[in-house]
Amino acid sequence: MINKAKILIVDDDALNRIILEKTLSDEHDVYLVTSGEDALAFVKHTPVDLIILDIMMPGMNGYEVLVQLKENSISQAIPIIFISANNRHEDEVKGLELGAMDYIGKPFSAAIVKVRVRNQLLIKQKNDLLEMLASIDGLTEIPNRRYLDENLEREWRRSKRNNSPLCVLLIDIDHFKRYNDYYGHRAGDECLKTVAKTLAAQCERGGDFVARYGGEEFVAVLPETNQQGAIVFANKLRNAVNDLNIEHNASLNATHVTISIGIASSESSQAYTEKALLEEADSGLYNAKKLGRNQISAQ
Repeated sequence: MINKAKILIVDDDALNRIILEKTLSDEHDVYLVTSGEDALAFVKHTPVDLIILDIMMPGMNGYEVLVQLKENSISQAIPIIFISANNRHEDEVKGLELGAMDYIGKPFSAAIVKVRVRNQLLIKQKNDLLEMLASIDGLTEIPNRRYLDENLEREWRRSKRNNSPLCVLLIDIDHFKRYNDYYGHRAGDECLKTVAKTLAAQCERGGDFVARYGGEEFVAVLPETNQQGAIVFANKLRNAVNDLNIEHNASLNATHVTISIGIASSESSQAYTEKALLEEADSGLYNAKKLGRNQISAQ
C-alpha cells in the first residue's frame, strides 16, 4: 500500500470536496481545485499519484480535462477516477473509453471511495515498479538503453525549447575484449558492474545520468552543461575509473582498466537530432582512441 500518496480532487461542489477530503486525508495528502482549468495548471508543477475528477463542472467538463491530461506526457500516466451524479451506463462507458480507471456515482459511500482509491494506488505502484525495472540494465543496475533513448530525446527537446546547452559523453572501457579474453567473462561482468557503479556515482546534479549503451560502452547525459563543464565532468569520470586501479595486464595502454571518452555539445554542434549529437560523441570517442586511449576528445 502507498502511504501518503498525493491525490488531487477536482470538483466545483464545495460539499463534495469537503467529504472527499475528510474521507481520504487521514491516509493521503489531498489537494483541492474547483475547475478543470485549475487541475491542468496544478499538475504542471505538482506531481500527483491519482486524480478524482468530477464530470459536470462549469467551463471544461471532466471529459475535456481527461483528454488533455492523457495528451500531456507529464500527466498521461496518472490514474483518474470519475465521479458523477449521472449514473447512466453510457456516461461510465464514455469515461472509461477516454482513459479513466474507475467511476464512482454520487452520492458516494466513503468506504467505497477508500477501497477504489486504494485499489488504483496499488495498481499504480505495481506499474511504476515494472516501468522502473524495464528501464534498468540487468547486469550493471544502472539505466539501460531504453531509458537513455527516452530521456535523451526529452532533454534534447527541452534544450531546444529553452535554448540551453546539452552535452553527451560516449564512454568506452579500453581494450575490454582483451580483458574478457585474459580474465574470463565472469571477471568481465564484475568489471562492468564496478565501472558502471563508479560512473553513475559521479552524477551529483538531479538531471545528470549515466546509462549503459551496450557492451562496454556507456553514455552520460548532462543537461544545461556547456562543453567546458562537460570536459571537467569527463575528467572526473576518467580519474574515478583510474582510481579503481582494476588490474588489466592485457591492456595495450595501461596496467589497469581505463576509459576513453568522446564529448559532443549542442552549442558547438550542427546536429538536428539527439541521435546526431550522439553520433558526434561517437566521433569524439574514435578520436580519443586514436590519441592512445585513456583520453578525452571534445567535438
